[in-house]
Amino acid sequence: MATGTQTPSSNRQSFINLLTLLVAGGVITVLLLIPVLLVAGASPILGWWWVSAAALVGAGLGVWTLTQKDRHRWQGALAILAIIIGVPTLLSTLNIIFQFDPVVAGLLAVGAITFGTISIALLVHDWIRIGVILAAVFFAGFAIFSIAGLLWAFILQIAGIVLTWLFDPNRVDQTKVVACYGPDGRGCAPVHAIVFSLLFFFIVLTGFAYTTLLERKFIAWFQQRSGPNRVGPMGLLQPAADGVKLIFKEDIIPSGADRPVYLISPLLKTIPTLIVLAVVPLGGNLLIPWFDGYWYNVPLSLTDPNVGVLWLLAILSIGTYGVVLAGWASNNKYAMLGGLRATAQMLSYELSLGLTMAVPIIIVGSMSLGDIIRSQTYFYQWYIFQNPLAAAILFIALLAEVNRAPFDLPEAEQELTQGYMTEYSGMKFALFMMAEYLGMIGISVIIISLYLGGYNDGFGIVQHIPFLGPVVLIGKVVLMLIFMIWIRATLPRIRYDRLMTFGWKVMLPLALVAVMWTAVAVMFGDATNSALGYAIAAGIFFIVVLAGGLYILRRSGQLEAPVEDMDDDPVITGVQKGVPYYVLQVVGGLLAVPFLLWDYTLKALDNLAKLAPPEEKKEPSGDSSTTTPTAGSGD
Repeated sequence: MATGTQTPSSNRQSFINLLTLLVAGGVITVLLLIPVLLVAGASPILGWWWVSAAALVGAGLGVWTLTQKDRHRWQGALAILAIIIGVPTLLSTLNIIFQFDPVVAGLLAVGAITFGTISIALLVHDWIRIGVILAAVFFAGFAIFSIAGLLWAFILQIAGIVLTWLFDPNRVDQTKVVACYGPDGRGCAPVHAIVFSLLFFFIVLTGFAYTTLLERKFIAWFQQRSGPNRVGPMGLLQPAADGVKLIFKEDIIPSGADRPVYLISPLLKTIPTLIVLAVVPLGGNLLIPWFDGYWYNVPLSLTDPNVGVLWLLAILSIGTYGVVLAGWASNNKYAMLGGLRATAQMLSYELSLGLTMAVPIIIVGSMSLGDIIRSQTYFYQWYIFQNPLAAAILFIALLAEVNRAPFDLPEAEQELTQGYMTEYSGMKFALFMMAEYLGMIGISVIIISLYLGGYNDGFGIVQHIPFLGPVVLIGKVVLMLIFMIWIRATLPRIRYDRLMTFGWKVMLPLALVAVMWTAVAVMFGDATNSALGYAIAAGIFFIVVLAGGLYILRRSGQLEAPVEDMDDDPVITGVQKGVPYYVLQVVGGLLAVPFLLWDYTLKALDNLAKLAPPEEKKEPSGDSSTTTPTAGSGD
């Protein structure tokens, strides 16, 4: 531009070039250092002077930046920081003042040269910028390798202390370990449940907010758009902006609405999505010290009852009532239709949902989610490999349970305006949207716990490092969320009659087959008293189901739509024949009887009314002075 102003695209390109140069400089430095490292660890090329040189170069780059008149404030701040760090480090390496530890001095020198390079890189021309970056990477690399031995020993020492403190069970006197639950447990203080609940709600609600951003970003990526990128860096504050907007939007209640039911419906939809995860373990037990001098063996779940799967089924059913009541209480035909659709959808898919949840129960012999997760330590033990049909049906049924695309018929915009949410605004509308995204997180955790090993990584690492359990679970949940977003961006909303047909005629029979699959395999394994018998029976079922599915799909693809012969169609020819015609005549005659009786009654009443004598018409009364003349009277 003529004024010399840099556009955002030019700034972005500058940063890309800067990163490219950093990578190139790093590669060149490593290639230069490889021969040195191969000769000897104490090579004369490596030494303390590289730390001094790096500190000097960092401070010099900072001074150079301060001499530039067109620098920005952030560049000046980085330059000052490079000088403040580099000068004391240089004086320490020269034994003038200060006496820094060698590792600390080396890290400070690298920090100084880093700040100085970033501050000056965008203020000079391209060739000078290349030289500056290569020199910075060169000096910083030799400084790092000069203290590499000491730095590596320091890192190993710190890591050993931390890992031993976190994961070594022998670090604690076992007489001071208190189990919170179990037959030997004395019970944790109520503060455990309170703290865990607060942390759980904070993580889940934060996850809900950024699930909306994740969906908008990925759908924009699928459609080759930018997505949210205005509020905060890379659009990361967009959920906060959306929340503030919804808080201050006008709250409207329809005049004909049933106010108590209308107000409680959003809560009936939202709260079950939060409390459904109360029985799901989010990780293994952790040893946590407390102020009373004891160590508590704390589970990462509120509770683990032996009927945890029943809890999931019961709580998942409550959310649909929020949709139904919201549609009924809104006094709106579109909302009412959405509520009715939700009712029918719940009845159609909850049968398949309950049947596929029974598969892990049959395998483990327990309804406890903790037992189910602990039985899937390694990835080959995950139940998705033992019964993939049940896992697929459960995933589809859970999508329908939370009204997620392509099963979002209760809120179909093209035919129901917004469905059951049509008359809701402000934060009540936000609660419904919160329930949808919290439901996505909830069903992800459920299917991961039942079929994908829960918090287990599949290689047994979590058993030795229990702290990684929640991290593994969060990673699996994010992958499931991306998969659901992918489904929404790919599949269209199916027609309502086909939705019901799919639930009753496809999902339910396949769910019965999946349960029979596991039941027969477990029975055969118990009869032979070997895991091999169970594997053989399950494999035979897998082959049969796979072959049957391929046959049906291939056959349905080859069938052609039958061409109807219209020559003999009674609608076209007008010929009255066939059993359906006579059945229709009989049904029509029966339906006509009440109408004939009604018509006969009306006609009879009219005839009776005609037989009554006519009423005499009364003469209107005139003026009192006027007389009516009689016969024979004169004037």
